[in-house]
Amino acid sequence: MDYAESLDRPDAQVAVLFEPVAFGSLKLRNRIVMAPMTRAFSPGGVPGPNVTEYYRRRAEGGVGLIITEGTWVGHPSASNDPNVPDFYGQDALAGWSEVCRQVHDAGAKIVPQLWHVGAAAKSDVAEIYEDCQAIESERLGPSGLVKVGVPGGRSLEASEIEDIIEAYASAAASALALGFDGVEIHGAHGYLVDQFFWHETNARSDDFGGDGAARTRFAAEIVKRVRSRTAPDFPIILRFSQWKMQDYGARPWPSPDQLEAFLRPLVDAGVDIFHCSQRRYWDAEFAGSDLNLAGWTRKLSGKPTITVGSVTLSAEMISTLMEGETATPRSIVDLVQRVEDNEFDLVAVGRALITNPDWPKTVASGNAAHLNPFSVGVLAQLT
Repeated sequence: MDYAESLDRPDAQVAVLFEPVAFGSLKLRNRIVMAPMTRAFSPGGVPGPNVTEYYRRRAEGGVGLIITEGTWVGHPSASNDPNVPDFYGQDALAGWSEVCRQVHDAGAKIVPQLWHVGAAAKSDVAEIYEDCQAIESERLGPSGLVKVGVPGGRSLEASEIEDIIEAYASAAASALALGFDGVEIHGAHGYLVDQFFWHETNARSDDFGGDGAARTRFAAEIVKRVRSRTAPDFPIILRFSQWKMQDYGARPWPSPDQLEAFLRPLVDAGVDIFHCSQRRYWDAEFAGSDLNLAGWTRKLSGKPTITVGSVTLSAEMISTLMEGETATPRSIVDLVQRVEDNEFDLVAVGRALITNPDWPKTVASGNAAHLNPFSVGVLAQLT
């Protein structure tokens, strides 16, 4: 069986992962998503031929959808590393246009992840990526807090909030103009959008603070503005998480009722797909149910969801990147069963796609047990 046939006629035990699926205008050849992974391989914020080749290689490997690494929106406070790509400016957008073209040529769809770090410490990225070059820019967040009792920069003024919302909308408009298939808003892991979500970093008393539902307003306004600057059917994905870089054990929504109260305003604002970040996808989210975060989100919101977190790997991200643990292949049986049970709709693969650019081909052929392991040393070989 040749490469194309291995994707068109997958092993029966994993066939559900390779079903064509559609979510509004987003039509995918299978359920496999390339997860966003910060790379810092774009000097001056401009993605070059190396970035194009990296994404084209994974598209050729058979993924259905690529979510790019985080890309900076056009606000002076957004970034903390000059080697992470921008999604604004003539040179950066020209680079992304070529990435988009080549990914499409290879048969996959692609969306940029739009990112603002907010009040997150400038050393956060450097702790994981040794060659990170921090940018000394003013740190801004909802309340000037990294977490309770830990200051980080200053609180955003109302006019600055408006400017940042517009920066997201402008980036999304550029994505549409360049031919991208949607956008993802990074609302996870303790960065700016998530800082508005989290009670430990949002102590505002205006319309952007308050209870769990009220703290979604910043993200909801971004989603609404993105919709107004793009098209009615332009897919908007929102990535969120319970855990934060500042606190791996954080649980802003400790019950289904609280999670539903968080999700509802975002659904009403126009989020099309929720990307639910966990460190280990197989962890149950709430007591009394085996559903993970993506499963609960799908159940409570009625929207399609993407699961992510150590797919086909034995060790989660933090232990491999910060503690040097090697992540060996993990059985795919449980993952496939969850998809068959309609717990979630799409499966995002991160680190396993770094060491296995042909991950879809390997899995389709029934050889998931023979995937290459992942260790931090391979980050220097991101090709």
